[in-house]
Amino acid sequence: MTAKARDGADCILSEDGEPEDKSGRERRCAATGERTSDDRLVRFALDPAGLVTPDIVAKLPGRGVWTLAERAAVEAATAKGGFARGFKRAVSVTPALADRVEALLARRCLDFLGIARGAGELILGSDSVDAAIRKEKPQWLIEASDGAADGRDKLLGLARGMYGPVRVAGCFTAEELGVALGRDRVVHAAIPMGRLAHRWTVDIGRLSGFRAIIPADWRQDIVD
Repeated sequence: MTAKARDGADCILSEDGEPEDKSGRERRCAATGERTSDDRLVRFALDPAGLVTPDIVAKLPGRGVWTLAERAAVEAATAKGGFARGFKRAVSVTPALADRVEALLARRCLDFLGIARGAGELILGSDSVDAAIRKEKPQWLIEASDGAADGRDKLLGLARGMYGPVRVAGCFTAEELGVALGRDRVVHAAIPMGRLAHRWTVDIGRLSGFRAIIPADWRQDIVD
C-alpha cells in the first residue's frame, strides 16, 4: 500500500492480502467525494469481464472503488461514471447493482446471527429475551417484521422503560430469521453486550442505507 493510500487521499486501493478488519481507515466515496471510515462504505471490484462487483468483505483482489453504503450513492456512481473514473477504464455496471449490494448485506447480517448463536451470544424467544432485558440492556433487539405487534411492543416497551432508547432491527421476516438460525420461524431475538455486537452494528448500519431497519408502521414511541 502506498503512502497516498495510507493517508486516505484516494479511495482506489489495492487490498490484496489485507486483513478483513480495516475499521478506522478512511476512503473516498466515488459518488460524493466524501472521505469517511470504511465501516460506512462498500467496496467494489471488477470481475475478469470488467463487471463492477460488490465486495462486501473487502477481500477481492485488485483495484477497488468505494461508495457510501447508501442506495443513492451506488446509483449515483453508476449513473455519473464514478466507477469508470475510479477503475480508470471502461466498465460494465448492472442496473440492479444497488439491489445486489442490499441482498449481500442482508445475507451477511443473517449469517452473522448464526455465528452469534453458535458463540452463545444470541438470545432467542420471547421469554428468554424478556429475562435478558430484565438483567441488562441489550445491545440489539431483533424483531421479525411480520411478528405480532402485541408481543413485539411488550418487549420493546419493557426495554425502553428500563433503559431508554434501545437499538432495534425489524428488517427481516420470521422465516428469514428462522432459516438463518435453523428453525422454522424466529420472531424475537436479542444480542447482548459482547464481542460480536460491534460487527453486527457495523453491518446492520450499512444495510440501513438500502432498506428501512424499522418498519414505518411500528409504534414509534418505543423504537425512536
